[in-house]
Amino acid sequence: MITLNSSDNDIKQLKQKIADKVRHPYLVRFIPEPTIDEDKLVILSSIMDHTKLSDEKKEQYIITTMLVQIALDTHDLVTLSDEEDDQETIRNRQLTVLAGDYYSGLYYYLLSKLDDIPMIHTLAGAIKEINELKMELYYKDVDSFQEFLEGIKKIESLLIQRVAAYVQKTAINDMAGEWLLAKKLLEEKRSYQEGNFSPLIDALIKRPGILGSNGHVLGNIEQTLQSHVHRLEMTVSQLPIHFNWLKSYVHAAIHHQFNPTQIVEEG
Repeated sequence: MITLNSSDNDIKQLKQKIADKVRHPYLVRFIPEPTIDEDKLVILSSIMDHTKLSDEKKEQYIITTMLVQIALDTHDLVTLSDEEDDQETIRNRQLTVLAGDYYSGLYYYLLSKLDDIPMIHTLAGAIKEINELKMELYYKDVDSFQEFLEGIKKIESLLIQRVAAYVQKTAINDMAGEWLLAKKLLEEKRSYQEGNFSPLIDALIKRPGILGSNGHVLGNIEQTLQSHVHRLEMTVSQLPIHFNWLKSYVHAAIHHQFNPTQIVEEG
């Protein structure tokens, strides 16, 4: 059991525990092991640090919430079917779906051991809302680029915000939304530039009207990232003093990941 008091070492230990939970000997033979979002893990750990929950419950809440996130992220990796797909592609797609379902089942199992029905309802409600938001964002009409960005922000931060509300620590919500939106945009931009599929950028390319007069997708994302850094720094500075470790972590992330000069150079 980890005595939670956010530090790099605590985060590494939690990350290892989550990795051990999701590792499945059959799945790892065919599909990559899931990515554990360390930034979301840091936010969750900081939230739990400042609750009066037992260390056992803190750890269980963090691990189960991250399992939900991994399940949602894994289902996002499922590619669309094509008549020309070979057997290996079809098998990998099916296994990815099953992996996402497997990770979902793990969090229900862990919470059932805690006999924590309210937390199960909180996470299940968040999953339902996130899936509905994804359907609206990617398959229905969106009027503007700003509305599209707001949709991405909700999808990325809603799970953490619901958990924060459940443990009555919502001071973190604005910062989480701003940080996770910027992080998602940067990740999708880099992935697209490396030749990988980006659902976010693909959705924008297919609906150029969203971007208005400037229809250049990457240009809009770069401009958004540049203007976003100041807003992100402001929300970080407004966090209560007991979140000092988190504030230091985010400021370092801003410097290394969201440096405006670096963003422009990458573009």
